[in-house]
Amino acid sequence: MYFAALLARTEDGWEASDTELDNVETLADLADLARESASDDGETVIVFIEQEDAWFGIVRVDGEDDPRVFVSNAAAAARSSYGEILTSELLGDDDQDDQLDELTDLDGTEDGEPEHDDEDDDTVTGAGVAPAGPLGETRILADLGLPEKQLLAITDDALGEVADAIGASDILETVR
Repeated sequence: MYFAALLARTEDGWEASDTELDNVETLADLADLARESASDDGETVIVFIEQEDAWFGIVRVDGEDDPRVFVSNAAAAARSSYGEILTSELLGDDDQDDQLDELTDLDGTEDGEPEHDDEDDDTVTGAGVAPAGPLGETRILADLGLPEKQLLAITDDALGEVADAIGASDILETVR
């Protein structure tokens, strides 16, 4: 099960909304979704994605700039469809595996298959192995109040800790 939220920085503070990722197939789709949620061009939007405490990802979109990405556990994320979108971008695998997309559900499993296969613990993408740990821009939210060291230390309630650090905790209840 996935949870996704958008945090948009406005002149009046942060606005939060939960979001559906049904139409998201690429990082560009995710960035477009973030830009659409901004009330003004150039606003900072944070996309937060979490899969059942296995991993979380942060995508930061500042106006028309390229999105910046951080994933807490790349190996776990690479085994799920939304996480694979983030890890493949970070590892340089720009080609989406269309055959895999056709065979797997959004939870990253084939129809009727268990969610995790213990025999396949090494996650490999076209460009390399996804590490069993953080991947991406660790300073993604440093200028908003979440330094690298604190980001890397998050283990529980990732959305809560991120929202507290960037000053968005007052609006957090609107998306939970």
